[in-house]
Amino acid sequence: MKILIFGSRGLVGTSLVKNLPLLVKDSDVLSSSRGDTDLFSFIETKKTIETLRPDVIINAAAKVGGIHANNTQRLDFILDNLKININILESLIPFNDIKVINLGSSCIYPLGAANPIAEGSLLTGKLEPTNSPYAMAKLTAIEIGDALTKQHGHKITNLMPTNLYGPNDNFSDKNSHVIPGLIYRMHHAKIQNQKDFEVWGTGKPLREFMHVDDLSSAIGFILQNDLFSEQILNIGSNEEISIADLVLQIKEVIKFGGEISFNSDMPDGNPRKLLDSSKFHSYGWKPKIKLSQGLDDVYDWFVKNKS
Repeated sequence: MKILIFGSRGLVGTSLVKNLPLLVKDSDVLSSSRGDTDLFSFIETKKTIETLRPDVIINAAAKVGGIHANNTQRLDFILDNLKININILESLIPFNDIKVINLGSSCIYPLGAANPIAEGSLLTGKLEPTNSPYAMAKLTAIEIGDALTKQHGHKITNLMPTNLYGPNDNFSDKNSHVIPGLIYRMHHAKIQNQKDFEVWGTGKPLREFMHVDDLSSAIGFILQNDLFSEQILNIGSNEEISIADLVLQIKEVIKFGGEISFNSDMPDGNPRKLLDSSKFHSYGWKPKIKLSQGLDDVYDWFVKNKS
């Protein structure tokens, strides 16, 4: 099985490149990063697909970021992600023998959707305002994929992973997701001997996190069992934690000795977000990496590679 991964140097892509050869029997994993294929160019995207002719494409390419980045770069998030998804999917029109795994995000579910959030909740309400441009781009990709399937017979599965973390993430003070952002800021607060550490928001929202290697394991399971009959699949850990408790766990991992405060003037985002992953789990797959173990591993990687 020849597998082409777009976005092969990001959080998900690097994990897939590392793990899929071990998870999928007789696989040939091909990687395509930004330097290999300009996904903003339809001509380049189509040329890569025509030249390599994979059996499966995994679209892990995206512009991503945390609340601050999503809220301050709204036009960039919707345009960049629309261009990437449209170019990949339009290039596939002549190739309905190429199966596709398209990575969505749990953030595309409506604000206030009943928890645990099932796949059927899509498009049943308003989006969370801080990341609605990114969510709209991802929803558009699902609609285009559905049209490809119905009009041209493609096999496309859209995965909705919960909040991911792991090595090779974007660790920064303002443009990161929750876990890498907290690790980056708290690590530097520790080495600068700061006495206080401020967390944006109230700390009350509940979130579910999953190590990226568990997502790779799930994708390997899908490929091995040919689960392309499912249009949308949630993939979560079923581990729920408040942001406040997450901060305390990270504080313990980093061994930061200062005080924690919460800035309630900053946005919380969705108050609770737990995926209903029962459909996918019913096939026999389960995550293996507990949050406590994952945080230890990620901080160790960060210290060795990014600090």
